[in-house]
Order: sequence, then C-alpha cells, then structure tokens
Amino acid sequence: MSATTTLPQLYSYGHELEMTDDKVGLLRDSSDAAEDFPELRRRVAEDGYLYLKGYLDRDEVLAARASLTTGLAAADVLDPAYPSIDAICKPGAGYVFKPELTNNNPAVQSLLYAGRLPEFYRQFYGEAIRHYDYTWLRAIGPGKGTNPHCDLPYMGRGTHGHMTCWVPYGEISFELGGLMVLEGSHKRTDLLEKYVYRDVDAFCTNKPSEAQAAQAGKWAFSGTLSHNPPTLRNKFGGRWVTAEFSPGDFITFGMFLVHASLDNRTENRLRISSDARYQRAS
Repeated sequence: MSATTTLPQLYSYGHELEMTDDKVGLLRDSSDAAEDFPELRRRVAEDGYLYLKGYLDRDEVLAARASLTTGLAAADVLDPAYPSIDAICKPGAGYVFKPELTNNNPAVQSLLYAGRLPEFYRQFYGEAIRHYDYTWLRAIGPGKGTNPHCDLPYMGRGTHGHMTCWVPYGEISFELGGLMVLEGSHKRTDLLEKYVYRDVDAFCTNKPSEAQAAQAGKWAFSGTLSHNPPTLRNKFGGRWVTAEFSPGDFITFGMFLVHASLDNRTENRLRISSDARYQRAS
C-alpha cells in the first residue's frame, strides 16, 4: 500500500496538495538512529531534515503546553467555556503570535534549552553549542497555514550552519495541520540562490516604498518563497512530507530547506508549536 492511499486530502495555504506518491508522503522517522550521529548527519545531508518521533519526554512537553495554554487563556485568546489545556480558541483567533509566553517560562525553557534537546545538538555538531535567546512560539487558529519559505532570509547574518527545531505541544492531526517539508529542496541551490541569500531586514533607501515599509517596522521583502505549495513542488521536484505529530516529537533542519505548514481545518482549535535555533558555540 502506498503512503498516499493512507492519507486524507491535505491542504496548504488554501491549496489542495496533489495526492500522488511522487508528490506527497510521510516524514522519515529517524528515531531508529537516534544515537547514531554519523547516520543522522548522513540523513540530514540526504533528506534535508530529521524527524525524531517520541525523542522528548511526553510529560515534560505536556507540562510546557499547560504553561502556554494558561498564558493564552490569560491573554483572552481561549474560549472560557472549555478547559484551557484543550486550546479551544475564540472565533477569529487566527494567528496568535505571543513569543513573550516563552520568556521566564521554566517549563518551556527547560524543555528546549536544558536536558535532552541541547545535548542532541551538542552531539550532532560534535562540539559545544549555543542557542538563540529568542523562542518563536506559534498558536495557529483555523485557516491557512504558513507559506513555503526557507529560514535563512530571517537569520542569515551570522553562520549559515545553524538549525531550526520545531516542537509540537500536543497531538497534531492532519486536520489540525502540522509542519511539512519539501524533501531534498536544500540541494536546489540553482532555484534558491536568488531568494535564500536575501535579508528580510534589508531595504534600499532610494526605493521609497521599501524605505517607508522599513520606517513603519514592516518588511519590504517578506521572506515568502511562494503562495502556492503544489506549484512550487512541481518546480523543485521532491515530495511534500509531513506526519501526524504527538507530544515528544520534533523535527530539525537547516537554513536552506523549504518548508511550510498544512492548513488548520478544525473549527476552533489552536495548533501550538515553537521554533528554536541552535548553532555551534564556535
């Protein structure tokens, strides 16, 4: 049985993905090689990502979720008719960007920056590591997911060898819409070169529209690669690969991998996840 025969119709940024075996599939689970770092480095080079199912402690992830949903409830994002842990949002919640909920949050800070996760990156890099101080927290309500993009335009002024770590805080079904990556896209430098080295914070002072956008605190270049995931896949080749995620899973990838998310097609549930970044201390 092929992978796509087991999948429902998937949607990203309002588009139906083309559900054939050469265009959509499931993430390769690398938990079988979780302690084999030479093999993990080989898989990153080949696929562009690592998906480690159940690598983190489930209870620790759920404790972090509870701390986040308590904060979302206090911010008046959640429907008070339901327990906050369920993350049922008020109508029209949309995209809730509240990174401040991770600051001074012991449960999240411990999960991401102490214990097993930073030790994973220390062994992956083979030396001491540093993480970004900033944590990107996302609580995504019903509607379109995130556009296809690479991470380098947002954080490319230093090393290009850092890695993103995406952590889901709860069960994420296909309907709730988790992360998807375009496998092998990190190798398509021929298609990425004019896009990936741009800086979202850069602008031309002699272009009034860009200068005005910068003065207003907005990006002249948003960092988006495409608004149409199926068309982009047809251009790059490879497959969009995703999964249904559970507390304890994480995905990691480098700055050149094209990724996006599935749409949240639930009626009233938030999808809660975070992005953290790690690099060699050197």
